[in-house]
Amino acid sequence: MEAVIYALMSEAVDPGLELLETQNRFVSDNLRRIFVQIYRIVGNVADAQDLTQEAFIKALQRQEQLKDGQKAAHWLSRIATNTAIDFLRRNGRVSFCELDAAPESHDESPEDILLRSEQRDYLEDGLRLLTARERAALMLRDVEGLPAEEVAQRLNCSKATVRSHIANARIKLRKYMEKRKR
Repeated sequence: MEAVIYALMSEAVDPGLELLETQNRFVSDNLRRIFVQIYRIVGNVADAQDLTQEAFIKALQRQEQLKDGQKAAHWLSRIATNTAIDFLRRNGRVSFCELDAAPESHDESPEDILLRSEQRDYLEDGLRLLTARERAALMLRDVEGLPAEEVAQRLNCSKATVRSHIANARIKLRKYMEKRKR
């Protein structure tokens, strides 16, 4: 009798445990990628952490979407992008701060470290000139290497709009670099 009760209990518990394991695997497989994606859009570590958590909460509320891992990862990226863009719209501006410094190589001289820091500041200043959608399109296409079709899906717009955002972003960055060279 105990064996039957135990078997019934384990059957009742297993679906919950299996779901929890699926959720944990989904989060651990995608956490870093989603954080980096959101950080590149909002440019602030604290905001990116909050928005990453918000994106996962939204995703985990729809359990049926998690069944196909590849589709779920794509779907999560769209949620993350939209969450970051919505945040920027709500707040009307972006504030940048440094990511925790990566472990420095002993081969780097102080001059190399300073130059890298200046280049990062230079890039962040240029990215501030872009709209949220231009920045997102540019990062997803040029940094993440996604095809224009996928960028369009993630930004919920047409491929032509993505090309327009990227072209505008590149023009603004080019003008910014030309000004800085003078």
